[in-house]
Amino acid sequence: MDRSQLDELIAQGEHTRLEFKRQLSAASRIARTLAAFANTSGGILLIGIADDGKIKGVSSEFKEVEKLEDATDRLIQPALSVSYERLSPDGRIVLIITVPESTEKPHYLVDDSGKRTIYVRAKDKSIPTNNLIITADTANRELLKSPMARTLIQYLRKNDFITADRFAKLINISAYRAGKLLRQLAERGLLLLIDKPRPVRYALKLSE
Repeated sequence: MDRSQLDELIAQGEHTRLEFKRQLSAASRIARTLAAFANTSGGILLIGIADDGKIKGVSSEFKEVEKLEDATDRLIQPALSVSYERLSPDGRIVLIITVPESTEKPHYLVDDSGKRTIYVRAKDKSIPTNNLIITADTANRELLKSPMARTLIQYLRKNDFITADRFAKLINISAYRAGKLLRQLAERGLLLLIDKPRPVRYALKLSE
């Protein structure tokens, strides 16, 4: 990656597949983001970039990589493979961490007590859930063109989540049928099911 490509990434702002970190404060916190990327659609983590997109750089590449490896090897199960590269725009060190969508998901974040939690990525947040629907299917073009799906996608581009009750009101059907449709769309790879905390919510999975 060169400077112009980095600038283009930063200009996008944080989203489902991109997050900025000024520096890694703790391995446990960054492990959430890495696991969420791997469990969803993959993503890129830029270390040395402030929340407002300004390039700050990191003071020690070694310390940042040490925290990264602690997160991927010890705190995430199964262990996660990521790649990273180093850029030095204007002499400031920026690390670009690339996390592919995993073929071994779900990846769990393991805390000090041994508790295992699944994280997924919804917009620019890493969210815990009890249930990750694994599917080889992808939403086809005809599904995405349906009035129901278009209404749903339009809503979720403006809102982080939708519930069955909200979807039922949105397209004027019963809550039972709305819940069934949302579950089916999750099984087709269009949505993420998030069930912590209740009620069950759905977020948009497909990347633009």
